[in-house]
Amino acid sequence: MRLAGAASWIHKWLALIVGVQMLFWVASGLFFAMFPIERVRSEHRIAVHDYAALDVAALPSSVEIAALLPTAPNKLSFERDSRGRAVAIAEFAEGRSALIDVDARQVISPLDREIASDIARAYVASAPAIREAKLVTSESPEYRGALPAWRIAFEDSEGLAVYVAADSGRVTARRSDLWRTYDALWALHIMDWRDHENFNHGLLILASLTSLIVVLAGFVLFPYRLKFGSDRKR
Repeated sequence: MRLAGAASWIHKWLALIVGVQMLFWVASGLFFAMFPIERVRSEHRIAVHDYAALDVAALPSSVEIAALLPTAPNKLSFERDSRGRAVAIAEFAEGRSALIDVDARQVISPLDREIASDIARAYVASAPAIREAKLVTSESPEYRGALPAWRIAFEDSEGLAVYVAADSGRVTARRSDLWRTYDALWALHIMDWRDHENFNHGLLILASLTSLIVVLAGFVLFPYRLKFGSDRKR
């Protein structure tokens, strides 16, 4: 009975300490299971375009592109942007990028509001009206991609916002109200309420260990409670 008494005390009082967090774990886990990650990432909103492949023979040489830039790039790649336009992306050692309009032979980065909005609008399937275009220069829980970037928010029921890197013109993130709810629950799930990404910290380990002790104490109590219930019936 001493073991049962100790297990009962542990189960009761430690459960009071971690009970709310255990509720968060279960509720958030249920939410994660209900919504496919592809939908959370708004992959269903990406427009599918059937643009023709780039004509390699018609592309300018790396020497021509380099002549448009203040310094020689470390890497140069050619692709079509979401609007179907041929662009070159030059990457430099210090992490910067430059976007070149191949047809116009002109550097167009950093992008202005209008070009960034056009790229975002072409990127989103059946794009609704743009509600807001805002230049983002610092990281936040919602966005940790390349900076600076344009946050293009659409006027739709999903609260969709697309981030377009101002230097490369690439879409670097998609965020919706579902994603924001998921992220808030993820922060509660891993107990990182500031950065929403660290699940190796001491508080989470302590809470998990305490919860494990509560569950183990419950297993210890189970045969005693079962026997107690049988005795009462008799």
